Amino acid sequence: MQTQPPSITIEDAEVLRQEPWQGGYHLLVLRAPFIAPRVQPGQFVHTRLTAPADAILRRPFSVFKADGDTLQILYKPVGRGTSAMCALRPGDSLSLIGPLGRGFPLPRPDAVPVIVAGGYGMAALYLLAKTCPRPGLAFFGGATVEDILCVSDFEVLGWEVRVATEDGSRGVHGLVTAPLDAFLANPSRPSTIELFACGPNGMLRAIAERAHHYSLPAWVSMDRNMGCGLGACLTCVQKVRGPNGHAVWARVCKEGPVFDAQTILWEDEA
Repeated sequence: MQTQPPSITIEDAEVLRQEPWQGGYHLLVLRAPFIAPRVQPGQFVHTRLTAPADAILRRPFSVFKADGDTLQILYKPVGRGTSAMCALRPGDSLSLIGPLGRGFPLPRPDAVPVIVAGGYGMAALYLLAKTCPRPGLAFFGGATVEDILCVSDFEVLGWEVRVATEDGSRGVHGLVTAPLDAFLANPSRPSTIELFACGPNGMLRAIAERAHHYSLPAWVSMDRNMGCGLGACLTCVQKVRGPNGHAVWARVCKEGPVFDAQTILWEDEA
């Protein structure tokens, strides 16, 4: 069961380090003593640059790592705001609101945790892997080898990582569901499994379908465009099954971003 999110703080975080990663990603390390110690796996922060002057909108980023008074964000510059983030240097500041949203629950005590991630979802699931009572199995998928992130970070924690790439440049040639399906269909696999997923919506739906087929508990982190990040603007709503089975709107920034996979109503079901 998901826990109530901790209280929210607005903080000017100090940039400690910025470095390029593979595949065009960048790692940003921030000192945020009021936010970092309270981050739970799967939560996010809403960021705002002090410059350029027209970069007034905040942008949500999942927290990659949080340790003591520091947290790390792994991001890819794709627009004006994220490109401007690349210019941040040690001593600069970045406005944060966080920690936000409901994150991942810990696996059930008798369950083997199985993580499924696509692209940046690998970084978003690291804190869950770190806090799980025991290591499990992680399936990582991407278009090419450059999209496969954080493998060594998971392996240091004792997790077994299985990789799939669409061009066959690393691991299984195909989608991440290919090695996952082989694992799930194996009669010798653990009987008690709990799935945790973060990635593109198509992948998340595929995980939800497999969880239903095999009667497995599964949690998915939904990605939606966000405005305020606090639940007020209703920009990031997702249709879900309510307690009585009827469709209701949920705010991904507030009731999510992590949901029980079986509660999600996908577009053609909504």
